Amino acid sequence: MLPLTKFYDKLNGAIAQNQSLLFIGLDPNPEMLPERYSQKSHSNSLIDSLWDWLEFTISQTTDLVCAYKPTLGFYAALGIPGWELLQRTLKAIPAHIPIILDAKHSDLNTSTIFAKTVFEEWQIDAITLSSYAGQDHVAPFLVYPDKAVFILCTTSNPSAAILQQYPTAESPFYLQVVKEAKNWGTPEQLGLEVGTIQPDILAKIRKEAPERVILARSIWSEGGNLKNLLSEGLNYNGDGLLLPVSQDMLGSENLSTQLQSLRVEINHLRTEISQENSTCSVWFPDVCLLNKHPLLDLILQLYDIGCIMFGEFVQASGATFPYYIDLRKIISNPQVFHQIVIAYAEILKDLTYDRIAGIPYGSLPTATGLSLHLNSPMIFPRKEVKAHGTRKVIEGNFNPGEVVVVVDDILISGKSVMEGAEKLKYAGLNVNDIVVFMDHEQGVKDRLRENGYQAHAVLTISEITETLYAAGRISEEQFKTLSEIN
Repeated sequence: MLPLTKFYDKLNGAIAQNQSLLFIGLDPNPEMLPERYSQKSHSNSLIDSLWDWLEFTISQTTDLVCAYKPTLGFYAALGIPGWELLQRTLKAIPAHIPIILDAKHSDLNTSTIFAKTVFEEWQIDAITLSSYAGQDHVAPFLVYPDKAVFILCTTSNPSAAILQQYPTAESPFYLQVVKEAKNWGTPEQLGLEVGTIQPDILAKIRKEAPERVILARSIWSEGGNLKNLLSEGLNYNGDGLLLPVSQDMLGSENLSTQLQSLRVEINHLRTEISQENSTCSVWFPDVCLLNKHPLLDLILQLYDIGCIMFGEFVQASGATFPYYIDLRKIISNPQVFHQIVIAYAEILKDLTYDRIAGIPYGSLPTATGLSLHLNSPMIFPRKEVKAHGTRKVIEGNFNPGEVVVVVDDILISGKSVMEGAEKLKYAGLNVNDIVVFMDHEQGVKDRLRENGYQAHAVLTISEITETLYAAGRISEEQFKTLSEIN
């Protein structure tokens, strides 16, 4: 399981403590200022009246919401007093409740300095960003591991549909945004902002990104159906969907009472939906994502970037399989590569070893990543011995008698990894454990055990296929074919 960031911890802590998926937009919009504060503006300045409203809103809701979301544009429109009001508002929010700055930032040239200002100086927990400038724009915000970003996918603006639904409603641009954005940051670092009253849009996004937090917008527009939106937007744990408090409610003098009623309604619907889904009728037969795999998002991403392919493939052993796993592609996708390194590291933390050895060539990048991540020295046995230079069989420094853990990508027959391990043993090193990403099963671990090695795998081919089938990525025919093999 991937480690949680501080934002993710804080958000889940606030959701659990307040039993709420609601967030409040702290927007000093003079046009929406309640009349009771407008009347006071004769003696107070507009800024003072707006502050009174914001302060009242915060004081009435700190035990009822999971996040606050100030919209930067409203504060900026008020000039210097507006910037001062923003700082005052940020300080009034309790430290245990996360702040999501609604900035929709989209300028590549200012992203680095803006990220530093927002996350270091203002101590904001998360920010909304536009996707149009691509990964280069988002990257400066993701170098802060304790923060998060929400990528804008859709808005409810009717005139935006011509872009968001392009080229077709079945294969819309906003889903391409989701697919790309998933490769930019981990589920704990990167969420999605979705403005819609259409459950089918939420359903498509949730299917494409089952582990992402969705920041919902505009759900209270006329025609919205709360239960349908929750049913399609909640994840398998019954959360992962942040819901806005309507602007109309924020003008009420009885804000706390109304918000309590809304929270009760939402939690009741969450329970109802959970019970309805408990039979897994919304998924495929015999497969239930309510008991989802902890590496679900990673499995789906590997499939989406083409690391997991189905067809007729001849393996190195000469056997023909109806699938092929190509982990070499991960080196071009740092976010997925990082998740794989973390998954390996979870296994290695319980093993005893002095050095990490990668088997050429496929696992060398992974072994290098683990060496850097765990601060553990790395070596590797050469696939072929050079006819010049030092003619070493083992590259890297080591001392005979040391214990080496061997890292490889896939266990199919076990032949190549055992050949590499034997080279290490011939050089005077001890090899007890072999760690791979995927186990083809069919008794390969038993074969290694018979040769004196303990094998460990991040995933099995069964886990991968069952997860892909449950998520709708592969057909029933593909699932049955793979199940019969394994």
